[in-house]
Amino acid sequence: MDQFWLWLRGFVPGQVMVNGTERMRACCGALLGILLTGLASHWVLGPTAALPLLIAPMGASAVLLFGVPASPLAQPWSIIGGNLVAAVIGVACARWIPDPLFATSIAVSAAIGAMFALRCLHPPSGAVALTAVLGGPAVTGLGFHFVLAPVLLNSLLLLLVALLFNNATRRRYPHVAHVDPGKLHQTKDQPSGRRIGFTQEDLDHVLQQYNQVLDVSRDDLENLILQTELHAYRRRFGAITCADIMSRDVVSVEYGTSLEDAWALLLKHRIKALPVINSARRLVGIITQTDFMRQANLQVYTGFDQKLKQFIQRTTTTHSDKPEVVGQIMTSAVQSAVTDAHIVELVQPLSDSGIHHIPIVDDQRRLVGMVTQSDMVAALYRGNANLTTP
Repeated sequence: MDQFWLWLRGFVPGQVMVNGTERMRACCGALLGILLTGLASHWVLGPTAALPLLIAPMGASAVLLFGVPASPLAQPWSIIGGNLVAAVIGVACARWIPDPLFATSIAVSAAIGAMFALRCLHPPSGAVALTAVLGGPAVTGLGFHFVLAPVLLNSLLLLLVALLFNNATRRRYPHVAHVDPGKLHQTKDQPSGRRIGFTQEDLDHVLQQYNQVLDVSRDDLENLILQTELHAYRRRFGAITCADIMSRDVVSVEYGTSLEDAWALLLKHRIKALPVINSARRLVGIITQTDFMRQANLQVYTGFDQKLKQFIQRTTTTHSDKPEVVGQIMTSAVQSAVTDAHIVELVQPLSDSGIHHIPIVDDQRRLVGMVTQSDMVAALYRGNANLTTP
């Protein structure tokens, strides 16, 4: 009897790990998607169109595009390619196979095979193939015109709404693969954050052994595993925050600080970066030695010293074609962290993103400190030493 109840419990689905806001977002997206797709189809085809304005599989597509927009099954090529190939196969089977039962079976089966081959697997497309065969006289009478309208028309309109709505509600769509940080230095080495622990080859091996389609992209799966490792690391190390390890006496400059003065500060304090703040000490950017080198064209070593002097020297005339102040060459899109952020959150940007300095700000975005790679090395060493000390 116990085995029977355990078997029954296997049919109980696990809890969906999304909050009420995300659920409402998906519902609103599907409402807008279906409504606008229907209205636009009515406008394009006209009120007296003999074909359906919406086909039923669009409802299933809406679940994917708005409910799970990160899924590989919900990406633009999946819905467009999947629905098109399924419609073509469905119409062909309806025309050339007299028996509806055999026609539907072959249509759905062939559509799945074609979608696998074309990398556009989209579950609702199976229903598109089915609709092409069993849609009744209004559908079968259209022949291959069914592929263009309503299938392609509905798919494009629903995709357009998904593109606008998901990005407007801060859901990255389409869900493109993450940029491989290993290419940052144009070498074959793995990023430093991935040289210990599982590798991409390990993950590929496990996925090959699993040998089933996952409703999550490979890079998202890898990122989830890495985030899980970081969460466990944070739990073991305790609450070591940016405020605990940051430098507090931070040398900074303002937008209007001259390049000559900024370079002098870098040399005087033997540092490689200066946060840029406004009059209220709010962070507006960062300027590094790399910014000076790039702007002064110091990648070419001929005349290195002279080029640098000419670049940072103040212009005494009333007009200058070269940058004169920090704000003209600083990096505005600066990555920062708040004081109570755990140091684990800084591991990835400091190890894999080519960032060497992270300004620390308060809740008003006022500069209060700086964390460097050296600070992180020391903090991780001391944290590990505290764990291993009896």
